[in-house]
Amino acid sequence: MPPYGGEWPAALTGVPGAWLAARQQASAWVASTQQPSISQIHLDRSLPPFLFLSTYHSGFAPPRLVLLTPSFVTTARDEYAAAMDEEYDVVVLGTGLTECILSGLLSVDGKKVLHMDRNDYYGGESASLNLTQLYQKFRNSPPPENLQLGRDRDYAVDLTPKFIMASGELTKILVHTDVTRYLEFKQIAGSHVYRDGRIAKVPSNESEAIRSSLMGLFEKRRARNFFLYIQGWKEDDPSTHQGFDASTQTMKELYTKFGLEAGTQDFIGHAMALWLDDDYLNRPAKPTMDRISLYAQSMARYGKSPYLYPLYGLGELPQAFARLSAIYGGTYMLDKKIDSINVDPETGKFTGVTSDGETVKAKQVIGDPSYFGAGQEPGAEGRIRVVETGKVVRAICILKHPIPGTDNADSCQIIIPQNQVGRKNDIYIAAVSSAHNVAAKDVYIAIVSTIVETSVPEREILPGLQLLGNVVDKFVSIIPIYEPTSTGQDDNIFITRSMDATTHFETLCDDVAQVYERVTGRPLELKKKEPAAEEEGA
Repeated sequence: MPPYGGEWPAALTGVPGAWLAARQQASAWVASTQQPSISQIHLDRSLPPFLFLSTYHSGFAPPRLVLLTPSFVTTARDEYAAAMDEEYDVVVLGTGLTECILSGLLSVDGKKVLHMDRNDYYGGESASLNLTQLYQKFRNSPPPENLQLGRDRDYAVDLTPKFIMASGELTKILVHTDVTRYLEFKQIAGSHVYRDGRIAKVPSNESEAIRSSLMGLFEKRRARNFFLYIQGWKEDDPSTHQGFDASTQTMKELYTKFGLEAGTQDFIGHAMALWLDDDYLNRPAKPTMDRISLYAQSMARYGKSPYLYPLYGLGELPQAFARLSAIYGGTYMLDKKIDSINVDPETGKFTGVTSDGETVKAKQVIGDPSYFGAGQEPGAEGRIRVVETGKVVRAICILKHPIPGTDNADSCQIIIPQNQVGRKNDIYIAAVSSAHNVAAKDVYIAIVSTIVETSVPEREILPGLQLLGNVVDKFVSIIPIYEPTSTGQDDNIFITRSMDATTHFETLCDDVAQVYERVTGRPLELKKKEPAAEEEGA
């Protein structure tokens, strides 16, 4: 049990030596509530007793304070040193969502996992920042008082905007790993599409479809026949195919078969199948049909929209999977600079990781591209391990009103199909608010993003920014997207892909499944896990 009752911080659950991140959050909490300052905590000095804030709060209850003693700190320091002397099955670098899911799955499998991050917080690209962190990251200054944005601790602003498909792969992983017990979700209020200069809601039921302005009367009848075909199509029953071969004939041919207009094709392909561009039109129809079915199943699950969102922001997701890993014996170390990733000079295979002059031995390593030379020249071995495949431009916007044209929705997704604004790639808007515990009361966070096509990226998202109304403040970033150059099976170095421009987690889950199979040699099977012996309050 924790000293003096209370609960362990998540960073301490089975992970001695990794509590620096919790200290940082505790310090931020103290600063935001004008409480007395916390003593700075370091592993190399004797410490007085101090207050410690739990990093894990799950959304069900406010965080609780824990009092730790010098004896605990000494024990943690000793166990930290011991952890660096051990040999692991897998070292995981970076605490982005992909890495944390893999860490959790491998720990459940019984692998001995060490998870390290150079940052003193969880999340990597999928982190959620409070107001001070947001302004420090983009402006290197505190939030302006004249904007009256409210309390720092009310904010959890996502760096990467994504929503969870209610029937998608991430939902299945959350359920089958029982990570849902650490999280609470809220439905996104609506899914919208931009067409002919205005925003229209994607229908969530038959009555909305009848009233929708997206299609005329006769087009609605043709679209209904199309959706009935998708709903009734069965791969192993040729009688449902109506003479159409979905594995060889293109999606363009299927649209033509039902006589659908170009605007309807835009709405289906981009707002429902969620393709980023029109390349899918000339590919076999089956993948698009599967995507439409997933959207329809997700919509039918809860109504209103197919999307879910975790309270307190997307940064809760990697933390929840980190806790899963810790419960099954995984060791976490944050604020750990990685000096080198070591390979045997003769075999070329991974042997371990050096951090702060100490080397940890392991059989395999998994990590995000930033640990393997992303944006840098080739290393000493002369090997290029990751390549840039594109860039995403994102604008995080703070509003004090709902987005106009969304029926005052407290949250929504808006897709601007590329054909509507003369682009190759769609523009996306993801909006959440205080209803999701990510902003102060009556404050909305809208993130506009797209794949960069020109030398002036910020100009490319103007069609999205113009839909938002008055913007109190905005933070623009251009993010490179990286992919590994090899599978990792020849050297036991397995690199994940960057978070892409999609608005959902399906491609991320594909990456999880592929890396898992390469690491373990077997496909990922989402079976309900047996509960671990988790202590009360862990």
